[in-house]
Amino acid sequence: MTVGAEPAARVAAAAPRSGAVPPGARDRRRLRRLDAVAVAVPTVLAAVLSSIELTGRSIWIDEAATASIASQHGASLWRAMANDGGNMLGYYALVHVLIGWFGDGLVVLRLPSVVAGAASVALVSLLALRLFDRRVAAVAGLLCAVSLPLVFWAQQARSYAPMVAFVAASYLLLAALVARPGERTSRGLWLAYVLVSALALYMSYVAALVFPAQLLAVAVCRRPWRRVASALAVVALLSIPLVWLAVGRGTGQLSWVPRPDGASWSALAESVTSAGFVPNFHLDSTSAVLVVLTLVALAAGGAIAARSARRRARGERDLRASFPVVLMASWLIVPVALVWAWSLIGQSFFSPRNLLMVLAPLAVLLALLLSDRRLPRPLGLFGVAVFVGLRAVPLAQSYGVSPENWNAATRFLLNRARPGDCIAFYPSDGRMAFDYYLVHRPAGVASVTVPRPVLPSASFSTVKPYVERYTTLSASELSAVASSCGRLWLVASHQGQQTGTASSQAHLRTFRGLQSALTERMGRGSTVSFGWASPVQVELFSGHRGVGG
Repeated sequence: MTVGAEPAARVAAAAPRSGAVPPGARDRRRLRRLDAVAVAVPTVLAAVLSSIELTGRSIWIDEAATASIASQHGASLWRAMANDGGNMLGYYALVHVLIGWFGDGLVVLRLPSVVAGAASVALVSLLALRLFDRRVAAVAGLLCAVSLPLVFWAQQARSYAPMVAFVAASYLLLAALVARPGERTSRGLWLAYVLVSALALYMSYVAALVFPAQLLAVAVCRRPWRRVASALAVVALLSIPLVWLAVGRGTGQLSWVPRPDGASWSALAESVTSAGFVPNFHLDSTSAVLVVLTLVALAAGGAIAARSARRRARGERDLRASFPVVLMASWLIVPVALVWAWSLIGQSFFSPRNLLMVLAPLAVLLALLLSDRRLPRPLGLFGVAVFVGLRAVPLAQSYGVSPENWNAATRFLLNRARPGDCIAFYPSDGRMAFDYYLVHRPAGVASVTVPRPVLPSASFSTVKPYVERYTTLSASELSAVASSCGRLWLVASHQGQQTGTASSQAHLRTFRGLQSALTERMGRGSTVSFGWASPVQVELFSGHRGVGG
């Protein structure tokens, strides 16, 4: 045997046969499959939960605005989007394309949000998997999937679910962008972070609330913050058209949002913990239990983390190691603090819908606590079951329920309209929802006599957006209506609140003035309401005869 022949033979014997998989590779494949399951199961669950009764809930004013704006073409489309201040600009453009291809049915209008809702859960799970481990990823995904506010907006033709998806994608790319402080990052990763962050802004302006939180987290934990700052500078440049449109529009469309008070903080707590969604869905005893349990769990987790931090040396390595928790905590706290502070000094926009993105970090932090290795596994599993079960109760009760029921209101009116009737809307925004159901006829409408529109007076053959149009009838127009209309239907929703902001109270006074003037000239019948959050109020002015007469 020649020298070296025996070692060579041993190497050949030890080498795997053709097609065989080394044990280490098999383990890696098994772990990757488990990771995929931890992400896939919550994602599929979210897709299913967001698809249940997708068309069962009536369209409401804001969804009707989406359909009306996105149905425009050319210069009219641009004017409609600009009139909304550029908010949701990218979303309106996407829906415009879908309507052109598939029409404006409810499934088409709401499908982008369904997809975005499932994508949000997947991205949150992937982020938790990258920052923590498989257990945290699975639990965080389940908590997001069974969340009333997230599922509600995933069934709405509005941009909130897509905004959450792009924000979650931004955080996932951020985590990769600053993962290795001592290494150069790829240009493609940097560009991807810029792109999804800009798209988040083009879904909704409120996405901007997360960028200070991101920059703060990477700076505090001594990650390469310059990478993030340079990317966000480019995002700011890309958002210049949005800023220009927003400045031109002003803050009038937010005039209904009151300054932060006890009621608004309570509503935010219920939304963030997925216990309720006031005023759309009423709370029950399980909702209160879920709010308390969630806040107690987060407080306990925060206390444990603070005590552990005090025990460790506070060197640069420790700061970097704490980055995952700091990133999630800043995502939860900073947007809320910014909205609260600005709402005290400027135009308030302190509303749960504008802070929808913070549901994701809360779910991750709660999952981190429930998945802690120091917690006995049976107790952790029991905790997960309790939180998922409590979240499922208000979610199950919400399906098919219409807090603002334009479907029923339109059906009621069309079944009772007579030749010679007229119709007025206050504000004019309601005309968009009525228009939608004139085209997509509600079930149960026997025959159709469409009243002549007098406020606004454009023909029903014209699809036109009406956003924040609190106009009324002048004295001469009132006289003309009284002389030319046999009866008048007044349809109102979002007409203002007695306890609302100054603008909201002014709108309500205008509405009551319109009611009084119509009563004086035409006589007032009875009133029927549909829904409760922003009920659709239908009044018939026809002498002293009732609505059914």
